[in-house]
Amino acid sequence: MTTFLIGLALLIAGGMVYGRVCENVMKPDNRKAPAYTRTDGVDYVPMKTWRNSLINLLNIAGTGPILGPVQGILFGPIAFILIPVGNVLGGAAHDYFSGMLAIRNEGMQMPALIRKYTNGAVYQIYNIFLCILMLLLGVVFIYTPGDIASTHIFGFSGASSAASTWVIYSAIFVYYIMATVFPIDKLIGAVYPLFGAVLLFSTAGVLGGLFTGGYQLPELSAETINQTHPFGQKLIPMFFITVACGIVSGFHSTQTAIISRSMTSEKCGRMTFYNMMTIEGFIAMIWAAGAIGAVSAGVVSEEMLFKNPAVVIGAVANHMLGNTAGLIAILGVIVLPVTSGDTALRSLRLMAADYIGLDQKPIKHRLAISIPIFLFVAAILVWAKMSYGGFNALWRYFAWSNQTIAIFAFAIITIYLIGKGHKIAPLMSLIPGTWYAFVTFSFICNASIGLSLPLEIAYAFGIAFALIYASLIIWKGFTLRRDQTPLEAVPIME
Repeated sequence: MTTFLIGLALLIAGGMVYGRVCENVMKPDNRKAPAYTRTDGVDYVPMKTWRNSLINLLNIAGTGPILGPVQGILFGPIAFILIPVGNVLGGAAHDYFSGMLAIRNEGMQMPALIRKYTNGAVYQIYNIFLCILMLLLGVVFIYTPGDIASTHIFGFSGASSAASTWVIYSAIFVYYIMATVFPIDKLIGAVYPLFGAVLLFSTAGVLGGLFTGGYQLPELSAETINQTHPFGQKLIPMFFITVACGIVSGFHSTQTAIISRSMTSEKCGRMTFYNMMTIEGFIAMIWAAGAIGAVSAGVVSEEMLFKNPAVVIGAVANHMLGNTAGLIAILGVIVLPVTSGDTALRSLRLMAADYIGLDQKPIKHRLAISIPIFLFVAAILVWAKMSYGGFNALWRYFAWSNQTIAIFAFAIITIYLIGKGHKIAPLMSLIPGTWYAFVTFSFICNASIGLSLPLEIAYAFGIAFALIYASLIIWKGFTLRRDQTPLEAVPIME
């Protein structure tokens, strides 16, 4: 338990200190937020900070901060240190700077920011890549909460041949359509406080169960620091692909752009962006501890953690909290992917609209873009459910794509900071961005879903790619500084 508590302390204390450092770099001021300068009653809608923060938390906290850490803890207690350190220095900084860049550029979506700070070729690659990711994410976040609800809430089989499975999928699907089309304050802003309460209850319940249930958690020591994964996976790069959302997630930058359109002030950024990511890291820590504690108690096996983490979630909740409270905790887990999938598809609509220049105030325009999106989602969902191994392939590509998207966000943050004349601050995004360039490239070179190269060769390619990545970013940043290119929208002071 000591290593776990040290990890929580690193997350909380580190987040408080480093969040202030990030804020001092950006120096939020009193310029009018896009919610006021571009109010449209649909996406640009002023909302209170607590509501924006809660929406952002639920947007970014999908099944990743639960399923990922449940599998990631198999790498050993080093996970209790890597999660908080990575969250504080990488993920939370990524979310804060991404959100602040969006609010300083009139609520620009990430593709538009990529185009502004890089070039047209990178923009085209990113846009296609991100649209595919959003479609995959929408499918994943119908599939996983649907199956958890089917098996753990209603007691159905969850089989592809069962009518109940498709009824549950359809209910989530219809909600996503409504959340994608309706104004943000009419549906998402209205139901998220309830979802948030369920999420916080489930997290608090598992945390309490860790202390009251006498669970044994492994400690970091000279013997366990190099613990071998029971199924032969390597810490680098697999841990950083597996534990995505609790450490760094590229998907988050697309969600901070949405929230930047409803924030009332730049000064709300640290609470809305940075602090909410640290809470996601907290959720990841709790479920990692709960999973390995359940293994020590004989409730689940290591094989279940690796092959069927969704089943582990229900087992941990019921064993720690009992049937009734465990049911509420499971509801909290279902809430997470549902409240990420809805805004993922909403942001895909907004990005598509920005790409073709279609005004989104008329509902017919929103439907014109949303209908094709949902037809693609439905087709991929049916394939993933009906095909043998379909979902496993879908999840692996999704996890890798999610981390790859993050290196684009880190890139434009670094370019912006260099262009603004900062000397040390660019390292805050350049270092984690370069690390994940290495991780993602070496993974796809080595993985069976990629090139299946030997790990040593994959590492060499990963290092080469990371060095090229860092060099191009530094060059672009100094080019913008030399040319005195405007790096943000013209401020409108109060």
